[in-house]
Amino acid sequence: MMKIIRYLLVVTSLVVAISGCSCLQENKDVLFQTSTMNAIFKGVYDGEITYKQLRQHGDFGIGTFNGLDGELFALEGKFYRIKADGIAYPVDDSMKTPFAVVTFFEPDKSVLLDETFDYEQLQQYLDNLLPTKDIFYAIKIKGTFKYIKARNIPRQNKPYPQFSEVVKSQLIFEFHNVEGTMVGFWCPAYLEEINVPGYHLHFITKDKKTGGHLLECQVQDVKIEIDYTPEFHVALSESG
Repeated sequence: MMKIIRYLLVVTSLVVAISGCSCLQENKDVLFQTSTMNAIFKGVYDGEITYKQLRQHGDFGIGTFNGLDGELFALEGKFYRIKADGIAYPVDDSMKTPFAVVTFFEPDKSVLLDETFDYEQLQQYLDNLLPTKDIFYAIKIKGTFKYIKARNIPRQNKPYPQFSEVVKSQLIFEFHNVEGTMVGFWCPAYLEEINVPGYHLHFITKDKKTGGHLLECQVQDVKIEIDYTPEFHVALSESG
């Protein structure tokens, strides 16, 4: 049994102004999330939703797996689990997640960027592309990167430690002059206990073999696509 909490984050007039239409198109502009980041921070690392169920809510997204056993990278309906060894594995439908965020990606804005920006500069550049800070945005950045620093976390065993202790065991992976793709989301600050405020991105190489949770980067020649996502659904377990 799952409880669904629904948040309509903007009024209809704002949706019309952003999307250019009078209504949401078949619920495509919806961000679907399992559990909350606050639950993860408190050590709730097991969830009830399977990846088969999650796929019904989106073809694009990020998240993790029960026991924090890998970083989720989902793009164009293909789901990968990037484990602590840095290797990306296909996701089995029977796997479960304690936290994931997905949507059906349909970009509203697309720009080309051929300047060398570090992660802070990239975030500032993206900030200027967002028409409002009141809704979610799904973000895809594909191309060539001079540098990528990513992390992966080993699987956790019960009794689960607090997340602040877990990150001390993170494994760091660095890539130089690599082609690949970042996917993730921008979250409004007023939802800080529900999701990660600001940018939360995962990276995978072009050959879909390795990647992780993005920590730092230097973009070189990339295409940025942004999907405005004004509606937000959270699924919480009865035991959560």
